[in-house]
Amino acid sequence: MSSSNSTLLVSCKNKSGAEKHYLPALKMAGWTGPTLLVAPGDPLPDLAHAAGLLLTGGHDIHPSRWDATEPVHPKAEVDAERDEHELTLIRAAWERNLPILGICRGEQILNVALGGSMIQDVPDHFACEPSRHQHGTPEVPDMHHRVQLAPGSRLRSLLGEDVFLVNSRHHQAVKRVAPPLVAVGWHLDTVHPDTGPLIEAVEAADPKRWVFGVQWHPENLVNLKGPAGDAARDLFAAFVKAIGRA
Repeated sequence: MSSSNSTLLVSCKNKSGAEKHYLPALKMAGWTGPTLLVAPGDPLPDLAHAAGLLLTGGHDIHPSRWDATEPVHPKAEVDAERDEHELTLIRAAWERNLPILGICRGEQILNVALGGSMIQDVPDHFACEPSRHQHGTPEVPDMHHRVQLAPGSRLRSLLGEDVFLVNSRHHQAVKRVAPPLVAVGWHLDTVHPDTGPLIEAVEAADPKRWVFGVQWHPENLVNLKGPAGDAARDLFAAFVKAIGRA
């Protein structure tokens, strides 16, 4: 499926990595239209002919983006140049009501761009073992923990699953959800008494917007059998369908 005059924008740090890990998932889902990889240092693309925006994984977000007084956590590896680039891109895409899919860092920067905040280090905040959300590689995903989706959420409807295993390679997570978004997925075994369970997925509060973010890496799961693979394929298929209508 493709939109005749529209280009899918893929925001990334490393274009060869995006070509290897994300574009095959989009192709498998049926996207045959033009794709533009956008990285820090590139000119901001003209969104007049954009079909949608995919935000890929990567390094951490600088805390000044949500709180000017919050210091950088010792374990954070911030990418301020990419922050600046993507915040502008996301807000422009939001203004144009484009379909947006954020994956891992992509979910996080989507939340920050729309007014949310972040937990800079999951093990520190939740007092859990450092390895709990750091397993596997893009080539060898480790299905390490379950995600619980809100039963009435649109993401639950798209993926057809309430609970399923996911891969997990992150040490930051959404803290305060941006006002235009709602949390719809959690890891119920990682809980803080003040902030609740670790947020694994968000979606636009406005049902007329196709905007979703997930903390795991579905692009690495599309070739798997079982519920995790089904959910990953369904997510990309729904994104491609939304892009085709843009």
